[in-house]
Amino acid sequence: MPVVVVTDSSASILPEHVEQYGIRVVPLHVLSGGRDFREGIDEVPEDLAGVTTSGASPSELSEAYAEALELSEGAGVLAVHISRQLSGTWEAGRQAAQEFDGRVRIVDSQSAGMGLGYPVLEAARAAEAGANLETVYRRAVDVASRGRCLIVVDRLDQLRRGGRIGTAAALLGTALAMKPVLHLVDGRLVLKEKTRTSTKAMARMVDAAVEQAGLDRTAVAVHHMHARQRAEAVAQQLKDRIPQVSDLVVTDFSSVLGAHVGEGAIGIVLCPEPALQDENHDSSTTSH
Repeated sequence: MPVVVVTDSSASILPEHVEQYGIRVVPLHVLSGGRDFREGIDEVPEDLAGVTTSGASPSELSEAYAEALELSEGAGVLAVHISRQLSGTWEAGRQAAQEFDGRVRIVDSQSAGMGLGYPVLEAARAAEAGANLETVYRRAVDVASRGRCLIVVDRLDQLRRGGRIGTAAALLGTALAMKPVLHLVDGRLVLKEKTRTSTKAMARMVDAAVEQAGLDRTAVAVHHMHARQRAEAVAQQLKDRIPQVSDLVVTDFSSVLGAHVGEGAIGIVLCPEPALQDENHDSSTTSH
């Protein structure tokens, strides 16, 4: 059996790909009205205003890793998780992996959504092709290091309450009417640029994505929180302006991510295609 890949529910991977590659998805949690909803398993409330979230626990991850390890028949498990700067899930995974004597490797994607999903898919494809655990690990690290994420939110309230905007909070101060373009840097969500209107913020985000994509073949994902029409318009602009779009998907933010970014948020994830033949490539920016 091949290496089995495990991730968490903040990755926005299509259900058919989860099934195709046998990816194990551990649910994160939405806490509302005194109840604990497991993302992807329970019916999460549609109105996410005021809810809180929590990552997967060490015991949940230990159970998932043990089941995956059994399925792999000794080939090993590669777990790729949401940025440790955004969730305690990676740290819980690190603790859980200690039980398995090196048979479970952990990658911090330093991202979320399809910024996490792309390295998971790369790892799963490598595993399906028969790659060993070390090679699968290196593929995931490589793709995670290439990803770029940008986001525009309508309101900053939920990000501020959840402590997810890091140093951007101090820069923005009380200027809540301002529309910032945010991006992920070393797994942290920080301010990239300040604009005065949502229209300008969207335009600047698209410009930045086009610039970052350059001439490389690039997979593109556009995430949204109850803003499908706006997301599709952004996706069309990216398709028109990025010379080599290898894949383009428009998808909802997961409930856990949506609880922090709020209604109307739009995110762009770019993933330049990796040099798959370079088996010796490693990245010091993504931790295991």
